[in-house]
This record gives sequence, C-alpha cells and structure tokens, in this order.
Amino acid sequence: MQTTMLSVSPFFHFILLLFSLADLLNAAAAADYLKLPLLHKNPFSSPSQALSSDTHRLSLLFSALRRRPNPTLKSPLISGASTGSGQYFVDLRIGTPPQSLLLVADTGSDLVWVKCSACRNCSHHPPSSAFLPRHSSSFSPFHCFDPHCRLLPHAPPHLCNHTRLHSPCRFLYTYADGSTSSGFFSKETTTLKTLSGSETRLKDLSFGCGFRISGPSVSGAQFNGARGVMGLGRGPISFSTQLGRRFGNKFSYCLMDYTLSPPPTSYLMIGGGLRSLPVTNATKISYTPLLINPLSPTFYYIAVKSITVDGVKLPINPIVWAINEQGNGGTVVDSGTTLTYLAEEAYKEVLKAMRQRVKLPAAAELTPGFDLCVNVSNESQRPSLPRVRFQLGNGAVFAPPARNYFLDTEEGVMCLAIRAVEGGNGFSVIGNLMQQGFLLEFDKEASRLGFSRRGCGLP
Repeated sequence: MQTTMLSVSPFFHFILLLFSLADLLNAAAAADYLKLPLLHKNPFSSPSQALSSDTHRLSLLFSALRRRPNPTLKSPLISGASTGSGQYFVDLRIGTPPQSLLLVADTGSDLVWVKCSACRNCSHHPPSSAFLPRHSSSFSPFHCFDPHCRLLPHAPPHLCNHTRLHSPCRFLYTYADGSTSSGFFSKETTTLKTLSGSETRLKDLSFGCGFRISGPSVSGAQFNGARGVMGLGRGPISFSTQLGRRFGNKFSYCLMDYTLSPPPTSYLMIGGGLRSLPVTNATKISYTPLLINPLSPTFYYIAVKSITVDGVKLPINPIVWAINEQGNGGTVVDSGTTLTYLAEEAYKEVLKAMRQRVKLPAAAELTPGFDLCVNVSNESQRPSLPRVRFQLGNGAVFAPPARNYFLDTEEGVMCLAIRAVEGGNGFSVIGNLMQQGFLLEFDKEASRLGFSRRGCGLP
C-alpha cells in the first residue's frame, strides 16, 4: 500500500464542481393505481355527492400508495483484498443487454465512470473487462450542446464542433496525482435488483465512458480488479443522487471484513434504510447529523466532538474538528479511502495515548508508513489492544473494534491504521477500514448518518 495520502485516497482529492443538474430520472409513479373515466359533464346531482366521491377517491389513492412503496434496490458489494486492493467494489449492470462491471464504491466523489472499449470485434475482450458500447442498444453519448455537457467546467467550448450534428460531449476527470480518465459523457440503462428479487431497469443514467485511462490512481494496485468508479457523493450527478429522488434519497451499505476468505458479499442498497431491515432493533441504531461544507459540497461531513482511548478523553482542542471559513477542516466519511486520517494535532494525541496503553511488545521493525506496530504472533493477545471511541454530534458514539484501526501488515505484525493529515489544513477522513462491520445509512433527505453493528450481510 502506498504511504502518502495522495496515493491511498485518490477519490476525494479532486472533485469536479458541477452546478445544479436537472434530475435525470423520471420521478413519476411506476404505475397508475386507479383508472377512472373522463366525463365531459358533471355527473353529480349535488356538491355533497361530489365531495363524497372525492373523499372516497382520495382514500383509495392513499391506500394504494401505502400498499406500493418505492422498492429498495440492491447491488452486491465486496472487498477487493483478493486482488491486492484496499477498496470495496460494487457490481454495476449497465447497457442493453446488461454488462456487469465492478466499480470502486466511492462516497468521496460524484462522477460515475467506467472503462470503455471502442472495439468492433470484441471477442478478444474477456467478460467484464470493459464496457462495450457497440454491444448495447441503449448507449447514447450526450451531444456537446446538451445542457448536461455544458455544465461540466472542464469541457471548454472549442471541444464542441459547431459544424457537426453528432459531436459528442467529452469529459476529462483528473486526480491530484495526475491520473486521468477521459472519454464521452453519456447516458445508459442500468439494471438493478430489488429486495424482493425482481429486476428493474432504469433509463438515462449519466456516466463517463472512459476510453483513455492513465495514472496510478486508476490503474495502480489500489485499482486492481476495478473497471471504474461509482461516485456516491452528494453532488447532482452521483449514482446515489440520480437514483435517490425516486427511491427515498438515501442509501446504505456494510463493508465486510476484508480478511475473510472467500470475501463475503454484502449489498449497496438504494432506498429503504436501516429501519426497514427485519433484524434491526431501533434502539441499536445511532444517528448523527450530516454537515454541509459549501466549498466541498460532494463530501459527507460529520461532527466529531472528542475521542477517547480506553475511556480517557484526549486533550484535543474542539477547533481541530471545525470547518473553517476557507472550507478546511471537518471530518469526512469516505468509502474510497482505506486508512483513517486525523488532523495532525488530534493524531499526535491518539498516537501518544496508544503508545502509553498498548501492552504488547513492539514489532522488530516498523512497517514503512506507520508510526506504531506491535507483535501479535500470539493470537490471544489481540483483545488487549486499546479501545477507541469517537463522540459524534447529537450524542452518538462510534465505537469500532480494534481490528478496524489495527491493520495486519505482515505475519504476526499489526500497525495502527490511523495517520496524520499531511499539510495541516486538510480534513480528517474516516476510511473504509474503520467502517468495517457497520451498516451505514446516508440519509440525504434528513441530512443524517445512521450506523448499526447489526444487519451486515443482509438481505
């Protein structure tokens, strides 16, 4: 694993700032619940009869709505550990007929993009190695004059050929380390399953069809096995936003333990929520508000109030966790980052407390990139690792097990998987390792994050 923040977490360093985008999905009801004849004259002999009829009709409509709630969509979500990646992959079925591709599930970016091939005879392409637009009857690039394309700040006017009727919208997505994905900004049909097992086809999903991909962020070890990125951020073109207005404007997932083999499968769920799961006890769900940073509208910010180690509150100035006027600071929940990063002042206190409380022998050598490594050759010693608790806004407490912040780096050695934010002015990040084993619900409608230790692996 790379040791710099730039390489470990490429998906939240560079955010495409897109302006308000019209909802890309038809929000109309899936079917008419009642069909009544249209009459050209008033059939009622009195206003009271009309009122009685309206009351009856409204009762039927409300009953139908209660019987036919919006379904919850699901897509398999697995760890990329078997391919050497610290990311989690979600299965996206796109095109007509559907082509299945594994994408990095990333709450720290908005754009959905996939690796594409312009091949005519695609027989030499292994299945699921790339999206093949020529094999889909529903693929359509946006025209360069389309409003969707004009909202992309990286698409200068000279890229649009005024003399051609079929000039496609071109996108260029650049990461901070120089990695890029470029191609056609397009729309396609995606096929998803519901909790009941039925399938639903959703038209006009906006995504980037990437024909040219280069750089370590999108082709290095962290990307092994992935064919693109599913942006799940708060912006208007993210996967969760495009589907959200039709399916409750919320999504949830559980990142299963990456050390298990074969890697277990959980699900990314669009709609529904924690309370819709039958095994979830409402008293076990904790909620904390989602904060908004106007200068970084893509990210899911939460309020960290304090940190305790083995029950002792650390002396960290609360201003460390605040978002300042320049948009720096704050704490982001990001599935596209593996480790957890804390502001330097907070990290120093956590590291100091850990060193004081770890009862295990130090490793013979530090694993490069880590400041604290211990010898755990005796498996029974692992429970003695210190316990970390995050006190969050609204009184919520996030208390992950030690395996969420101590990482196996080699045989018999575990290292503290928390690092300092480089530069001193960035935000803190709760990475995917720290999120393991928790069912997380991003409720954008209520602007809150829910989390529970129950329900992982379901449905």
